[in-house]
Amino acid sequence: MSDPRTLSAGVVVVRRIEGEPRYLLLRAYRYWDFPKGEVAPEETPLQAALREVREETSLGNLRLRWGEAYVETAPYGRNKVARYYVGESARGQVHLPVNPELGRPEHHEFRWLSREAARGKLNARLRGVLDWASRRIGDRSAPTH
Repeated sequence: MSDPRTLSAGVVVVRRIEGEPRYLLLRAYRYWDFPKGEVAPEETPLQAALREVREETSLGNLRLRWGEAYVETAPYGRNKVARYYVGESARGQVHLPVNPELGRPEHHEFRWLSREAARGKLNARLRGVLDWASRRIGDRSAPTH
């Protein structure tokens, strides 16, 4: 019997900077990802995704300009699946607050990156998520397939 699937949810956060889309990436040690975390039993995946963005970056009021569509990764780790939505953050400063359980921020740094620069930091599983999101928002640099 296989392990039950663990669902995490997050958001590919996009902001227009000088007219071009930039994607928010967070780094923990040597690993880059989008804001995400485990879905709690009492919340929907979208609620969890928006909560995780607030907890990990202090950004609120994301606009789901491209709807509530999502993409999921293939299972990884211990049968974990990550579901990602796309949200726009028009303004607001990113802060990496201290996680009360850890006693430190969950991430070491953040960056707003072009699609190409973000692809260079992400693993293959997350590059697929980025490509999906960039097509969804109409990023001119996005692959067409």
